[in-house]
Amino acid sequence: MTRRLRGAVALLAVAVLLGCTATSEAGPGGPPAAPSAVPAPRPPDVDLTILPARQVAPTPGMRLAEGLSPPTNRWFSALALGDAPQPVFPLPLAVALTATGFGVGVPQVTTTATGVFGPYAPQLTVDVGGRDPEVSAYDAASVTMDLGTGALTVVEGSPVLHWTAANPGAARFDTPFEPGGPAGSAVAAVGGRTWLLLATDPDGAPAAPALAADGRSADVPAGGGLAWLALPDGVAAGSAAARTLADAAAHPPAPTTLRWAVSAGTATTELDLGAPTAVVRLPHQATLAPADDLDCDGLGAYATVLGAATACAGRTAAWSVPAVAVDATLDVAALPEAERAELADAVTADTERLAGDAAPAYPADTYFGGKALARDAHLLTLATALGLDEPAARLRERLGAELRLRAEPDGCARRAERCFVLDPVLATVVGLPAGFGSEEGNDHHFHDGYLLEAAALAAADDAAHGDGTLAAALAPVADLLAADVAAAGPVPAGDGPAIPALRTFDAFAGHSWASGYAPFADGNNQESSSEAVAAWHGLALWASVRDDAALGDEARWLLASEAASARAYWLEPDGGPTSFASLVWGGKRERATWFSPAPSAALGIQVLPVTPSSGYLAGPEGTPPDGGARVRANLAEALGVAPADLWADPSAWDIPFGDQLLAYAALAGPDDAAHAAALLRELPDERIDDGSTRAWLLAWAMTRAAGG
Repeated sequence: MTRRLRGAVALLAVAVLLGCTATSEAGPGGPPAAPSAVPAPRPPDVDLTILPARQVAPTPGMRLAEGLSPPTNRWFSALALGDAPQPVFPLPLAVALTATGFGVGVPQVTTTATGVFGPYAPQLTVDVGGRDPEVSAYDAASVTMDLGTGALTVVEGSPVLHWTAANPGAARFDTPFEPGGPAGSAVAAVGGRTWLLLATDPDGAPAAPALAADGRSADVPAGGGLAWLALPDGVAAGSAAARTLADAAAHPPAPTTLRWAVSAGTATTELDLGAPTAVVRLPHQATLAPADDLDCDGLGAYATVLGAATACAGRTAAWSVPAVAVDATLDVAALPEAERAELADAVTADTERLAGDAAPAYPADTYFGGKALARDAHLLTLATALGLDEPAARLRERLGAELRLRAEPDGCARRAERCFVLDPVLATVVGLPAGFGSEEGNDHHFHDGYLLEAAALAAADDAAHGDGTLAAALAPVADLLAADVAAAGPVPAGDGPAIPALRTFDAFAGHSWASGYAPFADGNNQESSSEAVAAWHGLALWASVRDDAALGDEARWLLASEAASARAYWLEPDGGPTSFASLVWGGKRERATWFSPAPSAALGIQVLPVTPSSGYLAGPEGTPPDGGARVRANLAEALGVAPADLWADPSAWDIPFGDQLLAYAALAGPDDAAHAAALLRELPDERIDDGSTRAWLLAWAMTRAAGG
């Protein structure tokens, strides 16, 4: 195996209508890659029938039209899954179903000592005589609910709700509207917010709403529609901005199409909204791509929990983020001889502890087991790079045996753990024993990312130092794990629902969602942004082993997108009471974790696992653009010290996640990295995370101190 396993410059782009494809070409420093539609890819070449079919836990409720794949891990999952529908947050709006219709509002954003909050609070409630709601369609950025009397369509990022009547009838409102708004609309003011009511006839042409005399209802013909547009903060109905947005919002929604592209320096996302409409641009979408046709000049903005969202009108939103390098290991060969010798001793000691005669068994579940496998795979790359033949051989044997065991397709037919099943109801691959709610779809990208990285590193090593059979042995199951979280298009699953495209990743938000059902009033959430980034790093390495260019391009797009949003909303949020956040929800961004109140844990969970791609934590180029000031500020807040005093008291780092914080500190600059290396040498063993080793963290700090 080469010391560095870099992916080739990605010139082919893959895209989805939850699935369509795209191609682009741009060299380093060139313009952002511009997606353009080409024939849709065929689904991944995987066979789901090789796994035993078993529902690990019953699904509590499902409001989903026949034939649709259960939409776990989406911003709207709670509309379709769980005991009762919960509010959803297609920013800038928040929407919830009622017994006979729906409510909608623009959340009022408030700040406390621990976070930024924008809960669902309806400003309008609409009664359409609905009953038995179910999700009838969804795509890249929209979801449609069949309410029995018609269809409600919600588009992520749009300040507009659209209702299409199945039969002639009336929609009733709790707030009266008055005629006289722009584009023939009616107007209502609620709590300082101006709302416009627009209408379309059965042919989709704009029409004036057929308001009742009291303004509290409007008649709608069969096939006709109503749309509710929330104007931006402080924008009045008579303004030019309101006219522009109203003209755009009148168009009935069409299916949204996602395309992506990667080049040597950028990753580009493009969302075609199907027709000109009103939409917002979130903070991470600031760098525009050539395909973007939005008009955002002078249209105002909405306050959201993620920051100001700029109001725009148009059909195609596109933006670019910096690419993230994909390396398999750290460049320890470039270190001074004395440091290489020190690392060799550390690798030997860690290998004895983890792969010696008294080594503990790997955890059986996919999360802790996956972390341990990736940990040992990192250690193997160091042993190989340092020429440590005996430790490398021991790690190679232990890793290979465990990975082969877990990759037995029929393993769960013969044992209760270290194996995988296909849940035929949720259309997802579940590892046994399940953990952290993985039987409900929770955290699959975290778990599978660790396993894919371990499989990729071990298989690449086996190709160079073994018999070359490991990749083929692991591929049938590892390919299924990749498809489970990141299939470019739906994957048929026999008689059951297909694995959906991009199960966990939200292209508009630029990040993943961790909860399968999202049974929360604050929407879906993700805590460990760094484990999500690591998942796509592992996917990219596996794509290289499989020589799958399309999967590699997709993985690099996911990696760059997730990294950019991790910086924008978790590590470097704009505004709010804290320097960093640890949980981002649809309806709030807060300093809290599921497992610990310690500020060090809140930052540490945004760092682990340290991979060769973790430079993104400091900045888009892998180095801090501000001289490390933001890294030091985050650390100071986590440790409860002043930024200038980070290194004054070594005992301050003897805290939960202290090892991860030292790894993060090494990103602030070479001097900080040297301080981190010195403390990592002395950190108590119990402070080293079970997904890492002292040798790996020391190698990370040493290479950063050397400018690597």
